[in-house]
Amino acid sequence: MSKLGDLGAKLYRGEVGYDFVGKRFLWYGVSILITITAIVALAVQGLNMGIEFKGGAVFTTPKTTASVAKVTEDAEKASGHDAIVQELGTGGMRIQISGLDTDAAADVKKQLAADLKVTEADINADLVGPSWGEQIANKAWTGLGVFMVLVVIYLAIAFEWRMAVAALIALIHDLTITVGVYALVGFEVTPGTVIGLLTILGYSLYDTVVVFDGLKEGSKDITKQTRYTFSEIANRSINGTLVRSINTTVVALLPVAALLFIGGGFLGAGMLNDISLSLFVGLAAGAYSSIFIATPLVVDLKEREPAMKALKKRVLAKRASAAARGESPDDAQGSEDEPQVVSQGRQPGRRR
Repeated sequence: MSKLGDLGAKLYRGEVGYDFVGKRFLWYGVSILITITAIVALAVQGLNMGIEFKGGAVFTTPKTTASVAKVTEDAEKASGHDAIVQELGTGGMRIQISGLDTDAAADVKKQLAADLKVTEADINADLVGPSWGEQIANKAWTGLGVFMVLVVIYLAIAFEWRMAVAALIALIHDLTITVGVYALVGFEVTPGTVIGLLTILGYSLYDTVVVFDGLKEGSKDITKQTRYTFSEIANRSINGTLVRSINTTVVALLPVAALLFIGGGFLGAGMLNDISLSLFVGLAAGAYSSIFIATPLVVDLKEREPAMKALKKRVLAKRASAAARGESPDDAQGSEDEPQVVSQGRQPGRRR
């Protein structure tokens, strides 16, 4: 067995572990700081909305010997607006300029043809109206709202309302951080960005539900024992799925990182940045929130219940009594049943 697999087995059995829940206020503080930074970036810098949301024109040129920098300079001089230029695999250029109407686009096309020494007919011009992007944004907001409602209903039925609330807060946390990163780095927001934002919701929710499932199984009949408090069962659930969460997140991030840093960075394929940045940040934020935010929030909500408060008192009293007799807490339990933390499927030879 590999070292990582051996660690995962020990975490699953509770032989080792990290107190994620006990240090939850530290994680809350980190998340609040990151969220505030994201909100400030949105308020101060705002989002760099793409041509699909602002309207403008996209020009595609034939193969040319001019450099991207030269074409960018010519396009900005001809239009009076900022231009985004990308070199195509055919050797031509894709020139994107916001804020152009039909007449202005015709003038820019004529000037570009003269600068690049090609005919106007060789340059393809497409006008994009802002209404199209607005329709996409409105549909995205509608889809997001429906998704959130369905998630809350499902989790409230499959688990309980506290887990539904915690998952909803974690999703909002992930979206806020991802959008804030876009504001900080100035990446253009396009329909691809919107698709990426909607995609990360599923990944974020998946990790959270895995931990919640282990917590649900581990906390069955929890009030009939005095070995663990609810927060300790929750912490064991996180540790039991920790290696699994790390593995799935790394595997998901690797191809996205290739798109973002190699495709978008080194190869200059700017359109890949639209979706890859939102996926990269969202996947990382989702993995973080499922471990450090969602489950600790459930603990805070659950331990407000009188039954959980009474359980905690009984557990601490039993431990204090055992310590006074010079016994370890485990010895004091005798044959008392221990709640099982189920997080990665059934184990060989073991029944749920």
